[in-house]
Amino acid sequence: MKGEQCSSAFIFSMDFKLLKQLCKVHAPSGNESLMTSFLLEYIKKQRKQWKFKPKVLHGDKFQDCIVLVFGKPKVAAFAHMDSIGFTVAYDNKLIPIGGPEVETGFELEGSDSQGKIETKLIYDEKVGYLVCDSKRVIDRGTTLTFKSNFVETDDTVQSCYLDNRLGVFAMLKVCETLKDGVVVFSCYEEHGGGTVPFLLKYLWKKYEISQYLVSDITWVTAGVKPGDGVAISLRDSRIPRKKYLDKIVAIAKEAQITFQLEVEGAGGSDGREIQNAPYPLDWCFIGAAEENVHSPTERVNKEDIASMIELYKVLFKEL
Repeated sequence: MKGEQCSSAFIFSMDFKLLKQLCKVHAPSGNESLMTSFLLEYIKKQRKQWKFKPKVLHGDKFQDCIVLVFGKPKVAAFAHMDSIGFTVAYDNKLIPIGGPEVETGFELEGSDSQGKIETKLIYDEKVGYLVCDSKRVIDRGTTLTFKSNFVETDDTVQSCYLDNRLGVFAMLKVCETLKDGVVVFSCYEEHGGGTVPFLLKYLWKKYEISQYLVSDITWVTAGVKPGDGVAISLRDSRIPRKKYLDKIVAIAKEAQITFQLEVEGAGGSDGREIQNAPYPLDWCFIGAAEENVHSPTERVNKEDIASMIELYKVLFKEL
C-alpha cells in the first residue's frame, strides 16, 4: 500500500550516528545493563531538547527496562533493547542466545575478568557444536556478540543488531516531538521474553493503557520487500484483533505514509506477551524489514526507516 513517498530530503538528512552507537553496545538477552546505562545517559542529555519532557521510570522495580511517560498517555510502544548472542560454556564452547546465524569465521567480542575478548566463531558440523578460537579459556557464563561493522550507503544501513537497535532508534526519534504516550525499552525478547508481563501490569494499573505498538524489525520475505515502506503485521504466530489492525491501516492510508502489509504464520515479538496478558489489550507489530536476519550484516532500507518513524508519530496522535 503506497501513499506519498517520504521526502528524500528527510531521509538523507537523517543522522544515523546514534544508530551506529546503539549497534555497538553489548546487550544480549539477560545482559542488557550496558544498554540501559547508555540510554539513560542519552535521555538525560537529549530530553532538554525534546519538545515535551517525559517522566523517566527505571531502577530495581523495572530491572533493566526503561519506561518514558509523556503527558496523558493512551498508547504505549515497546522496543526491546536486547540482541541475540552467545554464552560461553566449558572449554570455550558456545551456547546460542536466541537464534543467531552461525558461520565459521564470524567475529565475536565481549569481556570477562581477564579483559577484552576478540575471537571468531567456529561451527563444527561433525560434532554439532559451536566453539570460539580464543587462545585462552574464557570465563564461564561470559556473553559474546557479533563484532560491529556499521556500513551506510545512500539507500541502506547495515550492521549486526539492527534487530532491534533500529526499533530503539525509531522510538528515540519519536520522543523528540511526542506529547502524549509511553515508550518502553524492554529486555529479554530474543530469548523468550520475561519483562513485558510486569511492565504491562504496571501500565494497566497506573495508566489503564489498552493500546500497544511493537517497534521491532521484521524480515524481508516473498511478500515484504525492501524499499516498499514500513511493514504493518496483520499476524505472525499470534493474531492481533482485526478491528484494531483495520484502524491502524486506515490511519496510515489517511496520512499517506508508505507501508506494506505482512502476513506470516510463524515468528513473534513482545506482541506474544501482550496478547497473553490478562487484560483487554490491543496490539500491532510495526517495523521495517531487514535482510540477512540475525547475522553480522543485517541490512535495512532507509525509506523504510523513514516511513516507520513517521507512522509511529502519526499513530501516537491519532489512536
